[in-house]
Amino acid sequence: MANIPPPLVQIVARDDTRVFTLSEAEQLFPLVRSITEEAWRELEPVRTRLESMVPSNPRAREVEREYEAIVKRWMAKMARLGLVVKGLWLVDFDTGDGYLCWKFPELRIGYFHAYHEGFTGRRPLREVIEELDPDWARS
Repeated sequence: MANIPPPLVQIVARDDTRVFTLSEAEQLFPLVRSITEEAWRELEPVRTRLESMVPSNPRAREVEREYEAIVKRWMAKMARLGLVVKGLWLVDFDTGDGYLCWKFPELRIGYFHAYHEGFTGRRPLREVIEELDPDWARS
């Protein structure tokens, strides 16, 4: 069996977004999911500690800063990959027509929404492709 090299990852300038085809988004997705899962695992014990603290605990601010640092690192990584961060563990891949939408822990990119719609306007990706046959969905 031929040894196929992994796809090249395009890093974009800060505050730049990238326009993706479905194929490009799907190629990048394993990396996006891996980075997100790693950040989620790093954040879980911090979140648990923070939730167990009373607000007046003098260490609470320190734990809040640790929480914030983990989230900001994740957000920066997603932005450098050209994704649009819409919330905690929620990213969009810009298609030029709208967004391919993914939220951890979903197993694949399975939704789409128009620019003027948010997370609540997500539609199943296959439904959108069948209905609109967009250019970004063609390989």
